[in-house]
Amino acid sequence: MACATVSAAMQRSGVVSSKQAGSQGLLAPIRAAAAFRPATSAASAARRAAVLRVAAQAAPATATAPASTRQRSAYELQTLTTWLLDLEKEGVIDNELAAVISSISTACKQIGSLVNRAGISNLTGLAGEQNVQGEDQKKLDVISNEVFANCLRSSGRTGVIASEEEDQPVAVEETYSGDYVVVFDPLDGSSNIDAGISVGSIFGIYEPSPECSIDDMDDPEEMMKKCVLNVCQAGNELLCAGYTLYSSSTILVLTVGKGVYGFTFDPLIGEYILSHPDIKIPEKGKIYAFNEGNYQLWSEEQRQYIDSLKSPDLWGGKPYSARYIGSLVGDFHRTLLYGGIYGYPGDKKNPNGKLRLLYECAPMSMICEQAGGKGSTGFKRVLDIVPEKVHQREPLFVGSKWEVEYLESVLQGKPMPQ
Repeated sequence: MACATVSAAMQRSGVVSSKQAGSQGLLAPIRAAAAFRPATSAASAARRAAVLRVAAQAAPATATAPASTRQRSAYELQTLTTWLLDLEKEGVIDNELAAVISSISTACKQIGSLVNRAGISNLTGLAGEQNVQGEDQKKLDVISNEVFANCLRSSGRTGVIASEEEDQPVAVEETYSGDYVVVFDPLDGSSNIDAGISVGSIFGIYEPSPECSIDDMDDPEEMMKKCVLNVCQAGNELLCAGYTLYSSSTILVLTVGKGVYGFTFDPLIGEYILSHPDIKIPEKGKIYAFNEGNYQLWSEEQRQYIDSLKSPDLWGGKPYSARYIGSLVGDFHRTLLYGGIYGYPGDKKNPNGKLRLLYECAPMSMICEQAGGKGSTGFKRVLDIVPEKVHQREPLFVGSKWEVEYLESVLQGKPMPQ
């Protein structure tokens, strides 16, 4: 009786029991739906029009709302490995080529470590041997060549390797997939090692070809002929070209035909970190890198060109600056970043210069062109030359597009480019 009285009092005061509240909660949607049940067709049309007006007003606000973007972490790094994976996803390279590039990066890590410790590890001085060009080999020349070859063999994706330090290309028996042709100068500028000046490695990767096959091992002489023909491809056939600079830091610069990218080695984590994305060489530059010790051996046109760079009257009162290290990788890297021109012309003693087409001229020209520059012999494009022999030499002029074209105009007796 008391409970009934309390319940009645609660209902009069607007308070309901939990059971009644639950019942009302369950019935709320039904009542709401009933409230919206059209009483007449005119009322229904009016309500529908009102709803459409509200939706139309809300639509632009929704469309213009900014899309949520992932914020880049301050600790996020793009390494060479992740960069190669991205290229694989985009279909620019396949996993076989990525494995070859990765093996080259490993070789460069090891060589960089050896270069840094050369002075305290008895790795300076001559090895007591000469290479195929008759040049005295440094100890690190021999060691670097071995490091490069071993890393390429262990990748299992290299069919033929050709080194500046070897007489002939070598077919790789350990390969089981890929069969890429890799050409390299394991340690360019090694004459600077004892003085602690920057040196580097240069490499190029060509498409595999069935011409040189391990199946021909029964006739080594015939296989060698095919291997030489396989290696002697024009630079415009390169799939990848790059170099590694061993200096105050170790920097790997490469291209796969989609721009030029630079990676700096971080010894703390043991990885190459993207530090120079999409490198572009300046259109012009006021630095030239030539070995002017050979000035008297150059052609008249070549001397005329160098003299013009030193004339203040031609360049607004300020002549070009001369910078020459004597290491192709070091000089080229500076030219790539600052602009200007690097050149090693032919002379009376070496009519075709001293740089090798396969190991130095072609890879550097591909990198330069991908960065917006130009590579030339002074009379023709370097990448169009098909080598006739493995260690063929060619003059090389590489750098800012306008600077190389100006040199060509002087050598060929043509007007100065605009």
